[in-house]
Amino acid sequence: DFKVAGTRTGVTSIQMDIKIEGLDFAIIAEALEKAKTARLQILDVMTKAIPEPRSSLSKYAPRIITVQIPVDKIGDLIGPKGKTIRSIQEQTGAEINVDDNGMVTISAVGEGGERARDIVAAMIQTPEVGKVYEGVVKSTTAFGAFVEILPGVEGLLHISELQHGRTERTEDVVKKGDHVRVKLLEVDERGRMRLSRKALLEKPEPARTR
Repeated sequence: DFKVAGTRTGVTSIQMDIKIEGLDFAIIAEALEKAKTARLQILDVMTKAIPEPRSSLSKYAPRIITVQIPVDKIGDLIGPKGKTIRSIQEQTGAEINVDDNGMVTISAVGEGGERARDIVAAMIQTPEVGKVYEGVVKSTTAFGAFVEILPGVEGLLHISELQHGRTERTEDVVKKGDHVRVKLLEVDERGRMRLSRKALLEKPEPARTR
């Protein structure tokens, strides 16, 4: 049993299983020459079918993506009893593994890998004061709404920061599940975040008096 693999320019690997004490070198040389002829014929057929590498991967091609996260964020990614990492896998169809050094390996077919990578990357972000976020309203109260600006990270959008002018009810402007664009105004000493929608709205001109 003698297998030879290679390119047009040479041999890259050989596998040989023998049950006798040895082979004459002439037999090896003849086998390598025949393998070369067959290999070049196969490469000709392959080149005819695909003259050059495709510029992009097929959507069905398996992908492996790696992301390095801080070690102190490993627990956040895994979540209580693995709840968070399982949720990401269910959302994206990707398989996710993380080692003790914070190296995350994502295996997926199609776009699920990129989606999983984006979720993981968002989870390790640190909220920045002054930055604008696309958030989701998680709940509403009489004094405003709690908006998730990063996975698992929520801030208070006070009723006074919903819009210019007076707002009678939070639900008049935003409701649970709404996507809302907000600016992070402040993070206090306890880590609580103050958000504003109003800061991103154009201030209306004062009414003209006649």
